[in-house]
Amino acid sequence: MAKQETQGERNWYAIHTYAGYENAVLRNLKQRIESLGMQEKIFNVIVPIEKKVKIKGGKRVEVEEKIYPGYVLVDMVVTDDSWYVVRNTPRVTGFVGAGVNPVPLRKDEVDYLFKKMDADTIKHNIDLAIDETVMIVDGPFKELEGKVNAIDQERGKVKVLVSMFGRETPVELDFLQVKKI
Repeated sequence: MAKQETQGERNWYAIHTYAGYENAVLRNLKQRIESLGMQEKIFNVIVPIEKKVKIKGGKRVEVEEKIYPGYVLVDMVVTDDSWYVVRNTPRVTGFVGAGVNPVPLRKDEVDYLFKKMDADTIKHNIDLAIDETVMIVDGPFKELEGKVNAIDQERGKVKVLVSMFGRETPVELDFLQVKKI
């Protein structure tokens, strides 16, 4: 079944789930681990999420977004028993790997994910591109059109070139102050 050369090693594994059921799989798997006494082989289960800023109803809203929709991460030692418990959890379609042999995530992948999850800085979800035409919807330049010149993801700012008095003038705006045309 799930025999592996690295049997006995504790690693993080990705399991594929039905889309939208990641949290249900998390709850079910934690319950199964406890009821089947697998705490010695399955240590942790997480749904990787990150915080982002989005606009809802014209307001800045902080939302949690899944980093990898359709996947749940499991920290475990793969044995026939632990593989069976995870694999037969409702709404789990399988481990990421070749056939029935799960492939552990590399340390750099795990470190990257945890860094992304623990980030204090919230990522702004700016869906704009350089040279894209936008309409300014707020502030002193309201209802003027311009072209995106620069995007600062970290600060949530965009620099827009606005035509004033026959020349293009750069204006720095919050990404909430512009919308695509």
